[in-house]
Amino acid sequence: MSSLSWDVRKARIVVLVVASIAFLSKMALAAHTRGPADVRFFWGFARAIARTDPVRIYAEPLPWLPVYNHPPLASWMLLGMEWLAQQGIPWRPLIRFPACLADFITVLLVFALVRRRARLRTAVLCAVGAALCPVLVATSGYHGNTDSVAVMFAFAAAHLLVDRGRPLAAGFAAALCVSVKLIPVVAVPLLFAAALRAGGRPVLLRFTAGFTALFLTVWGPVVAVVPGGLRANVLEYAGGNFSFWGIVRFARWAGVPEPYVQMLRGDGHFLIVAAIMAVGVWLAWRRPADAPLAVATTLALLLLLSTASGVQYLAWPAAGLFVVGLWQGLAYGVVVGAVTASVYSGQRPVHWTDTEMAFGALGWAVLAVCAATALHRALTRERSGAPDAPALPTARQAPAPDAPAGTPTAPAPAD
Repeated sequence: MSSLSWDVRKARIVVLVVASIAFLSKMALAAHTRGPADVRFFWGFARAIARTDPVRIYAEPLPWLPVYNHPPLASWMLLGMEWLAQQGIPWRPLIRFPACLADFITVLLVFALVRRRARLRTAVLCAVGAALCPVLVATSGYHGNTDSVAVMFAFAAAHLLVDRGRPLAAGFAAALCVSVKLIPVVAVPLLFAAALRAGGRPVLLRFTAGFTALFLTVWGPVVAVVPGGLRANVLEYAGGNFSFWGIVRFARWAGVPEPYVQMLRGDGHFLIVAAIMAVGVWLAWRRPADAPLAVATTLALLLLLSTASGVQYLAWPAAGLFVVGLWQGLAYGVVVGAVTASVYSGQRPVHWTDTEMAFGALGWAVLAVCAATALHRALTRERSGAPDAPALPTARQAPAPDAPAGTPTAPAPAD
């Protein structure tokens, strides 16, 4: 066994052990805390889905519950979890289990993504940082929700597409990410661009086939039965009326007239999402092999420019910033993690103190710097005359996971 293979094996063991410890710690937190109101709301949603079905839930009146704004796959997940709860599994840790498990898988993805683009030591540090990130400990272990699950599928899609040469599986993962929660929709167009740019029409067709097949399977029944409810509850959902984070908070601090703020939160947020999509497509088109970095950048920009506030939203860029760089992930995790810990410890996620909003503004500034460095990295590589990224590995010639750069690759089975 070569020293390189031995080093990689030891690195994987370290990452796996730390990720496992982090997962168990989050689950312990989930089992011994009441959690925010979302824990109770999800139980209400699950019971309503069990009474009706995962399709017609979007047309079902839900008194005493907020808007059911979750995509169709989340409905099926809640139906299964409601059945498990009826079998005696406690609901509080159960509803937070998917986010904790998703974080575990995301840590392994961070290690795999960074290892192909940086030194092994850097990959280990980034993966460990993602595992211990205070933002993810708080949002997944205490809050739950499905944000971390959607993020995990987005990075899985990028990894399968550009690193593993599995466009069909990548298409499945891309469809899953927007079927759990809509936020990674900003990353989906760049994955199509990366498939076309570096893999050509055959790769694009396989990616599209995987995405379309699963998307139609999950979304098709809801679109056919209750299209109006799906559009109003999910596609047009602009977030709650809270404004303790981001550009809406800054606009109100600056005394911007409320009609303009509401315009920003209305049709304005669609323009923001479209602009972020365009940035992601541009990044993936210029360097398709860096599609994972483009995914991380779009998620960071989405939170940076979001017109909605939610403590769990702070999880969107947390793991991805470790794909951008170690210091970016650490800076965001520490500063914003302090805010999440303070808010959750007081059990008031929708009522921030002035001090917490001030530190939240600092966290927003840190996120802005991190997003800027990701964009600067793409520009610097292009201006420096770096060669174009290599073509995506095909299904018949996937890169060997432990092979050093430049070594021949072994055949791999097709999708």
